[in-house]
Amino acid sequence: MIVVDTNVVAYLWIPGERTPESEAILRRDPEWAAPLLWRSELRSVLAGWTRRGHLDLPAAARIAAEAEAHLRGREFAVAADEVLRRVAGSRCSAYDCEFVALAEELAVPLVTADREVLRGFPRTAVSPETFLAT
Repeated sequence: MIVVDTNVVAYLWIPGERTPESEAILRRDPEWAAPLLWRSELRSVLAGWTRRGHLDLPAAARIAAEAEAHLRGREFAVAADEVLRRVAGSRCSAYDCEFVALAEELAVPLVTADREVLRGFPRTAVSPETFLAT
């Protein structure tokens, strides 16, 4: 099992240049986990793609449903004090620290391309490239 940030999830279901990387991550470890927050973040990404005319509403809804089905049973609430403790010790947002806190709680890596998260939590966060190279 790994924790993945919302961008890794989005790249898997929204075709683009990073899709092959997310597909490789999925092949390497298909058990993805995320804090409940990921759903709202993905919806925000899909809203942007829809507003810019890159996705129509049915396609966005299908992507959301497929992503939710994949993570079902591996979505977790994260304790506020754990998130805030990580915020206080880093330059990362509370949103990002939810993913970090969950990965640390589950004792699994967080796969993310977010440079600030990678810098702030080098023992927990790994880039997709590093994850795929191990």
